Amino acid sequence: MKRIFLFALSLASFGVMSQEVMTKELLWELGRVSPVGVTKDGKNLIYRVSYANMAEDSFDSKTFSIPVQGGTAQEINDYQDLIANSAISPNGEYIASHKEVKVNKVLGKDLYPSMQKSDVYVYDGLDYRHWDTWNDGSHNHVFYQQVDKSTPAIDIMENEPYDAPQKPFGGTEDYIWTPDSESIIYASKKKFGTEYALSTDSDLYQYNLKTQQTVNLTPDNQGYDTNPVFSPQGYLTWSQMKTAGYEADKNDIIVRYQDQDINLTADWDGSVGGFLWNKQGDKIYFTAAVNGTMQLFEVNFSTKKGAKSVVKQVTDGDFDVNSIVAIQKDNVLVTRTDFNHASEVFSYNLKNKQWKQITTVNDQAYQGIALSKTEKRIVKTNDGKDMVVWVVYPPNFDENKKYPTLLYCQGGPQSALSQFYSFRWNFQLMAAEGYIIVAPNRRGMPGHGVEWNEAISGDWGGKPMQDYLAAIDDVAKEKYVDSARLGAVGASYGGYSVFYLAGIHENRFKSFISHCGVFDLQSMYGTTEELFFTNFDIGGPYWEKDNKVAQNTYNNFNPINNVAKWDTPILIIQGGKDYRVPIGQGQEAFQAAQLLGVKSRFVYLPEENHWVIKPQNAQVWQGEFFKWLKETL
Repeated sequence: MKRIFLFALSLASFGVMSQEVMTKELLWELGRVSPVGVTKDGKNLIYRVSYANMAEDSFDSKTFSIPVQGGTAQEINDYQDLIANSAISPNGEYIASHKEVKVNKVLGKDLYPSMQKSDVYVYDGLDYRHWDTWNDGSHNHVFYQQVDKSTPAIDIMENEPYDAPQKPFGGTEDYIWTPDSESIIYASKKKFGTEYALSTDSDLYQYNLKTQQTVNLTPDNQGYDTNPVFSPQGYLTWSQMKTAGYEADKNDIIVRYQDQDINLTADWDGSVGGFLWNKQGDKIYFTAAVNGTMQLFEVNFSTKKGAKSVVKQVTDGDFDVNSIVAIQKDNVLVTRTDFNHASEVFSYNLKNKQWKQITTVNDQAYQGIALSKTEKRIVKTNDGKDMVVWVVYPPNFDENKKYPTLLYCQGGPQSALSQFYSFRWNFQLMAAEGYIIVAPNRRGMPGHGVEWNEAISGDWGGKPMQDYLAAIDDVAKEKYVDSARLGAVGASYGGYSVFYLAGIHENRFKSFISHCGVFDLQSMYGTTEELFFTNFDIGGPYWEKDNKVAQNTYNNFNPINNVAKWDTPILIIQGGKDYRVPIGQGQEAFQAAQLLGVKSRFVYLPEENHWVIKPQNAQVWQGEFFKWLKETL
């Protein structure tokens, strides 16, 4: 085992003993920074800061302007005229927008007009609910009209039962104007009902304002085509996944040049996040996971014959580059986090490789608290692979003491476990409560090559579980770990991991916490909404007896198959509006634990989805989380 120390505080020089530590109350007093854009003259950054209003159980936000080189932030009321509006066509004549349009008759009062008080839904196919919302027959559509709105808005998807922006999270990034202002290009998965639930085949479509005709620009690709933008020279560029039904496939950058689609990142062993062209149009900058972090990368583009695109990593360090805000000459504005700090905007100089913090929304709050030490370990898996494992220590850590330790199981299952800063799964808060956190980059996570990322599909309960155990066993050897006080916590696939480990852990753990975890793969298949995910990752339907991948998963990797071995206290948390991992999963698990006589608790959040959004619910969530650990660990 190799250890690499990345961040440590000098207790003597910083006077940590006199400082406070992070609390759940302080965590939710922090400001949440969201960049809006750079002003037209390039001189100022516009950004919003949202604060939780605990009394009202909501969020309040303010907007600020600050020089892009750093300086004093000024609160502003209106920024609409300060930044470029991508919704306005390049010739300034039209403006695009989107809204929901009623297309299908689904409600009882739609089908039976005299029954206006009925609350019936009638469906002829799947996709009857998605994420946290039941389908009422409405779909997002893109519209355009004169800038002065003197003419009626025209629905470019009239009567189509499809969405653009794509639900549930799509926004204005899903549609753009062509440089000549003659067309709108938008991303949409033009599938309906059961076909929609089974497919990831979203495409880019071009609607011509004059002819009112729509053309599919990417008909041959059966995976995701998203995020359309144009280069400074006018070349259409977008994100693409090639494998049908695989939502976590390698994501590449495609440029269309002279009717040819050039994959700039095809030969690079990674997956692209967000991207942005530089002003010269010869480079694209993008974010991507690497080695347990998210970093800034670049790839060159040239139209010269024989030119090759080469990907280069631009930044490196124990932090996450979450998004690219703007590129200005030699500086790139990005948002950045680490385990000890919420998101702020930074500037990175491409020439001298220097960082400069631009926004300082939470600096004063952090000055008053003791931070945690973070360690990156390289742990050998059972089959001899090198695995990155993050270890986060309590503030004022004393290696001569013994600490209870939590194995953190990441969700996704193919989400990066990097230097993120969550307002729920917050390592800084967990460490401040006196726990060591062990967070393995187990198989299935991006940032360690495509092969490592893909290794989890069809193997949910196989090597990834052994990776978890290898990580906790390695750290538990340290003298400062109380090996009699180990817990395992996680959400989504991480919650599945907790349920699965509860049946195979062989007395390693003293306590478990599972949030919105998959408990029974068979009932999960029967109630989840995005079936393309379960088809790809689990292998397919449980009734396909000749499907070897699926049958192996249902027979060998289903947590319910080992539930009779449960003998360790477990806290089960479930959102009532979670349609990705529906409520029955948590109910089944709690019922099993209670009937087995296992100490257990069920925390039900009826109005929350797969996440916890409301401030007061989040405070209760964290209160129950740490109360359970104090009771059982």
